[in-house]
Amino acid sequence: QVQLVESGGGLVQPGGSLRLSCAASGSIFRINRMGWYRQAPGKERELVATFTNGGSTNYADSVKGRFTISRDNAKNTVYLQMNSLKPEDTAVYYCNVRCTLISRNIRTYWGQGTQVTVSS
Repeated sequence: QVQLVESGGGLVQPGGSLRLSCAASGSIFRINRMGWYRQAPGKERELVATFTNGGSTNYADSVKGRFTISRDNAKNTVYLQMNSLKPEDTAVYYCNVRCTLISRNIRTYWGQGTQVTVSS
């Protein structure tokens, strides 16, 4: 099994910054894809930013130029640096990891979610 531990959410004023992190641990042979999604009240979960299988990045149009996804492969950790935050960025942010386990099975896991609130 794989465990995902998220951290870094909180309350921030418009224009502020936050950095989220998500560390994966467990029976991991290889991480195939890591990324972030978010879900605002009354809305569907949506992609924020991900690393694709080839290692390139993909961002939602609404966060391009403001958010940056990065990762530390040695620590199996993915980060989301969020700058110039807006009230519409308020949501629960979820880490998403697709990995090949030691058993060679391929599974997708979700973090527990971390609340990001942008408000004055």
